[in-house]
Amino acid sequence: MAIDRDDAADRERDRDDTELMFLGVEQQAEQVRAGKTTSRSLVEAALRRIARADPGLGAFRIVLADQALAEADARDAQQSAGPLHGVPVAVKDELDVAGQVTTFGGAANRTPVSADSEAVRRLRAAGAVVIGKTAMPEFGQWPFTESAAYGRTLNPWDTTRTPGGSSGGSAAAVAAGLVPAALGGDGGGSIRIPAACCGLFGLKPQRGRVSTAPNPHLWYALGTVGPLTRTVRDSALLYDVLAGTTPIDRWSAGPGPGPGPAAAGWVRALETPPGRLRIGYSAKPAVPGVRPHPAHVEALLETVRALRELGHDVREVDPRYPDATAPFVAQFCGGVRAEAAAVQRPDLLERRTRTTLALARLVPESAVERGIRAGERLAERADRMFTTMDLLLTPVIAERPRPAGALDGAGLLKAMVRSRPMVAYTALWNVTGHPAASVPAGVGADGLPLAVQLVGRRDDEVGVLRVAAQLEAVRPWAQHRPPLPTG
Repeated sequence: MAIDRDDAADRERDRDDTELMFLGVEQQAEQVRAGKTTSRSLVEAALRRIARADPGLGAFRIVLADQALAEADARDAQQSAGPLHGVPVAVKDELDVAGQVTTFGGAANRTPVSADSEAVRRLRAAGAVVIGKTAMPEFGQWPFTESAAYGRTLNPWDTTRTPGGSSGGSAAAVAAGLVPAALGGDGGGSIRIPAACCGLFGLKPQRGRVSTAPNPHLWYALGTVGPLTRTVRDSALLYDVLAGTTPIDRWSAGPGPGPGPAAAGWVRALETPPGRLRIGYSAKPAVPGVRPHPAHVEALLETVRALRELGHDVREVDPRYPDATAPFVAQFCGGVRAEAAAVQRPDLLERRTRTTLALARLVPESAVERGIRAGERLAERADRMFTTMDLLLTPVIAERPRPAGALDGAGLLKAMVRSRPMVAYTALWNVTGHPAASVPAGVGADGLPLAVQLVGRRDDEVGVLRVAAQLEAVRPWAQHRPPLPTG
C-alpha cells in the first residue's frame, strides 16, 4: 500500500520535534547559539507537541502561543545570548507571568498581573521563552494535580495515574517532552513528589535560595521555587540563573560550598567530584503509620549498591526524625489563608479549600510565627543528624502513584489521609529548610518511574547535585521516555 506523502512528512516532523524537545535545556540553547536551529523552531516544535499531547495530559492551564512566538522572534533577533537563549519553558500557575491571571489552580482569581515574578523575570533575562502556565491543585494544597476548575493532570507514563503534585502540570510537561524544563514550587514535596512520579530530577533548594518576589514568602518558611528537568546538569544550569533573593524576600540562604556561593557556579561545581562521602540510608518514613512500597525499598537498596560501587561509605541509619506536624500545619494554614486573601472571588473557591480556610481562621498569625520558630528548632535537631553523615538517602514517596481521581469526592479529611503516604518523606525538609532532591532510580514492574531522595546539610545543594550527577552517570535516566499520549 502506498504511503501518503503528507502522512510520511507529518511522521518525520513528529520525530524531529521529539528529538528537539528531548535535547534538554543546555543542548537546546547551544543549538540556537550555534545557528543549528532557531528559538522560533524550538517554540513551534513545542507548540506542536503540546497540541498533540496535552489534551490527553492536562499539563497546561494555558498555552501562550502567540506571545511565545513573538518572544522567540525577539530572541532570534538578539545579538547577545544568555545561558537559556531561545529555550521554551513552562511556569507553574502560582508564579506571576505578566499579562496573565495567576490562578493558583482555581477559579477565584480573575485579574491579570502587570509584571513577572522575580523567578520568571530571571528566566527571561537569561533568554528563556515562556510558553505557558502549568496546572496545579488549588493553592498547591495536595500531592495530586486535580482541581475543580481545570480537571485532572495525568501521568505521561500511564495516563490512568497521577503525576503527583502540586507541581504535577510542570512535571507532566517535562516528562512528555513538551518543554525541556518547567518551574515548580515545593511547600511539602511539590517538586520532589511529581519528579518521582514522572521520572525527572527535582531539587528543592535551601529555603531562601530562590526569590519568591513579589511575595515575601511562599507558605511562610515552607515553600521554595525551583525547576523540574530531565538531567542534573540542566537543573544546575537553571539554578545558576534563578538563585539569589531580593529585599522583598523574608528568607535568604547562606553561601553554598564549591567555588564561591552556590548562586555563582552550580554548573561549574559539578566539574569537581564529591570525594568519598558518608551517606546514611533509611526506608523509615518521617511520618508514623506509613509503610513504604516494596518497589521503593528495592530502589533504595539498589541505589545503596550503586553508591558503594562509586566509592562512598554508605551505611544504614535509624534517623530520629523530629515530629514536624505542628509547625507544618500552622504554616500550611497560614499560607493557604494568605493566598486565599488575595483572590477576587472567594465564593468560587473549592469546597475543600473553604473547609481549610475555616480551620485556618482558628490559627492566629502568632501561631504561624510560633510554627516558624519551632521549625527552626527542628532544623537544629536535624543538623545533628548530619554530624555523622554528609547526605541522607531515603525513598521520595511511600506508595506508587495513585490512580487519577484521588481527590474525587474527597473532603478535607479524606484528602489529607490520601496525601500522607505521598509526603511521608518530603514534608519534614520543608519545615527544616534543608535541600533535598528526587533522583530517578529506574522504572518499576508497573511501568512507572522509581526514585530516591537525597537530603543534604543546610546550604549544601551542590553536595546533593554532585552525588546525583554521579548516579546519573552510572545509570542514565534521560534515555527513558514515556509514550506520547494523544487525544
